[in-house]
Amino acid sequence: MDIFLPIAHVDVSIWLILAFGGIIGLLSSALGVGGGFLLTPLLIFSGVPPIVAAATSATQIVGTSAAGSYSHLRMGNVDVKIAVPGLLGSWFGAATGVWVARILERSGHFGTMVSFVYIVVLTTVAVSMFWESVNALRRSRGGGQGASAPAAPGFASRLPWQMDFPISGVRHSVLLPFGLGAVIGLLPAIGMGGGFVLVPVMIYVLKMPTKVAMGTSLFQLVFTTLVVSILQAGLNHAVDPYLALLLILGSIFGVQIGTRLSAMLPAEQLRLLLAVVLIGVSIKLLFGLLIMPHFPVSMVAGVQ
Repeated sequence: MDIFLPIAHVDVSIWLILAFGGIIGLLSSALGVGGGFLLTPLLIFSGVPPIVAAATSATQIVGTSAAGSYSHLRMGNVDVKIAVPGLLGSWFGAATGVWVARILERSGHFGTMVSFVYIVVLTTVAVSMFWESVNALRRSRGGGQGASAPAAPGFASRLPWQMDFPISGVRHSVLLPFGLGAVIGLLPAIGMGGGFVLVPVMIYVLKMPTKVAMGTSLFQLVFTTLVVSILQAGLNHAVDPYLALLLILGSIFGVQIGTRLSAMLPAEQLRLLLAVVLIGVSIKLLFGLLIMPHFPVSMVAGVQ
């Protein structure tokens, strides 16, 4: 059963989009990632123009992140104080990203840019996730403890406007979370929530506890992706409401399955599986770039 998407101007299978939403909901609850880095390529593969896929993915991430951050907020795992400068930076990055996306979409290069960025980012994340999971499995079987997180960069302690963040138990300049937020805030403009990057950054650079980093990351992503969704809808007219609704409905069921799956399987095995999936997506995107250079760039970008 197909449905016509008025913004994307394509017919898609309702069951396929519901399945995509279910997969992302499953990953979100089982692995603690937003899933936008996987959802956007899946939508592109199904025929949705890249600009619509990226914008609508950001809208779907708002819902999944809001549900997760609410749970963490109730458990006291959200450091609002450190999230505020991060949010300000991410809003700056998000606005810049949407502006750049608009320019690239009009020039017909958005699809190529999205594919290239996704190939680089997904491959990097997949390889890192694979080796981290393998090492974690070796440590668990050997009974050893993982290495502690490396110390924050020395320059961070010399930045001005140092503040204490009691919930995280750290002291940093507000410029550090602001700058990191600005860089990561660029990602939602191409459909990546940024949580898979933000959580490790909070743990290893800002030295935040893991649970607090996860909760604060989701809290920050809610408002970052919300701004991106509004800007994409207002400036680029790229958010498809029917597509977003189907994705959200599918994610509701996926979250339930992911919660049960996370209780049954070790997190390391789940991350290994995700790493394999990401590598497969990267190969598919790379294959698409290599076999389609003879087509007009505007067709690759989904511009009519």
